[in-house]
Parts: sequence; structure tokens; C-alpha cells
Amino acid sequence: MSVCIAVTNPTGGVGKTTTTVSLGASLAVRGLRVLIVDADPQANATSALGVKGRDEAGLYAALIEEEPLERSVELTATANLWIVPTTPALAGAEVELVTVMAREFRMKRAIETLRTQYDVILMDCPPSLGLLTVNALAAADEVIIPVQAEYFAIEGLGHLSKTVEMIRRNLNPQLAIRGVLLTMYDSRTNLAREVEQEVRTHFPATFRTVIPRSVRLAEAPSHGEPITAYDSSSTGAKAYEELANELIERLRERELLPAVAPMRARAAVAPASEVAHGA
Repeated sequence: MSVCIAVTNPTGGVGKTTTTVSLGASLAVRGLRVLIVDADPQANATSALGVKGRDEAGLYAALIEEEPLERSVELTATANLWIVPTTPALAGAEVELVTVMAREFRMKRAIETLRTQYDVILMDCPPSLGLLTVNALAAADEVIIPVQAEYFAIEGLGHLSKTVEMIRRNLNPQLAIRGVLLTMYDSRTNLAREVEQEVRTHFPATFRTVIPRSVRLAEAPSHGEPITAYDSSSTGAKAYEELANELIERLRERELLPAVAPMRARAAVAPASEVAHGA
């Protein structure tokens, strides 16, 4: 059974999609079977992995028409890394879900059938607290919150923490914040260091790893590649490698990952049968 993690922050531009894609790829190169669910209508995770979404399939069809989500899973160019791609058509789901019975649990039901096929499922959430994000939080076991090291980070984290607590009380009692991740960190500025200190004081679950500002991280999506493929020696790639190690360590403490998973040999390509069936 996989662990399902929502990567979310209602504030845009904090490195949410970069974290989803880069962390997913870093886990995949360690031999873990990783599925990324692009739950953001902007479809940035889809394009960042060089995949083209299909309007007639994907998460939209699973949420609105209850089509099997496994039909939309695609293998990426990175071994052990799959994605459920999306398109801007997913934005319509926010409106259409309003009148649907048990609308908050549509994503949970869609993902449930895939959980035995992967070690980790990462959901890239939209920069809002609408129904798509609520669905992701209702489906997730844990939450990772990327935050930019800037003045408003503490305030935004406070609001999101209250939302997670509300979801826990009303929809998903098992939901836990796995960690806060500082992104776009510039160690040369006093502000970044002060924000880091405040975040760590108020949120003890903050990851040890800090993601620096990196030109290579910013360039990678335009090439349709995760940072592990675009420039594995860059500071950004190394930071996400450290984050992957830290996440594996935390998940193993809770026995949420198989003990032998990270030791699997790196596969050059997935078996043809897996490509055909998307798992």
C-alpha cells in the first residue's frame, strides 16, 4: 500500500510543482515506484515532465464521470516515475463538483484503486483552497507544505494549518503534516535567515533540508525534464536528493515504506507490460 502525499500551499509561486516533480524524480531514481497526480488545472507538473494531457481522460473524467484513473496513468522518461496528466479542462471540475454527492471524496475513491501499485503517490495541488485541494487533502495520508522564505510565510502557514486541522476533524482523521519545506532560499539575505528561524520555531515539523534559489531548477520545466535528468549535479538537484533521503527516513519511522524499496537497482526502462498498463 502506497503512502499518499499532497503537496500544497494556497499561495502561488512557492515552488509547489517544482517540489512535486523534483521530489518524485529523486524518489524514483532510488528505486521507489512513484506516481504523480497533477491536480492543478494549470497542468504545470504535466508539462514539466514532458507529457501531454488529454482532455477526454485524466483526473477530470475520474472526478466527474468516475472513470477508472488507471486508464490515464502514463510512464514518464524517468524510470519508476508515472504521472496522471491533466489539462486546463480540470478547472471545470471545481464548478461541477459543487452539486455532486460526497464531492469531497471523489479523488480518494479515484486514487484508492492505484495505491497497491506504487510506493509513493504525490499530488500537486492548485494554489487555492477550493474543492480540488479539499479533495486532495481528503485523499492524502500526509501533507508537504512548500513555503518561500519571505515575510508572509508565517501568516500563510497559519491559515493552511487551520485548514488541515479542519479537514482532519471533518473529512480525514488520519491526515498529518509531514513537513514544511523552505524553498527559494537565499542564504545571503538576513530576511531568509530570520524567516527560517521563525518557521522552525512555530512549525517543528519543518524539514532540515532547504531548497536554494537555482537557475537550473527554473530552467528544467521548459525542457520537459525533472532536475534529476536536466542537471543532476546542480545545487537544486542535490537539495532535492537530500529531501528525498529525509522523507524516506521519516516515512520509515512510521513504517509507511517497504524497508528494501530504496535499495532496488535503478531500472533503465520499465517493462513493456508496465508501459502498456500504466503501472
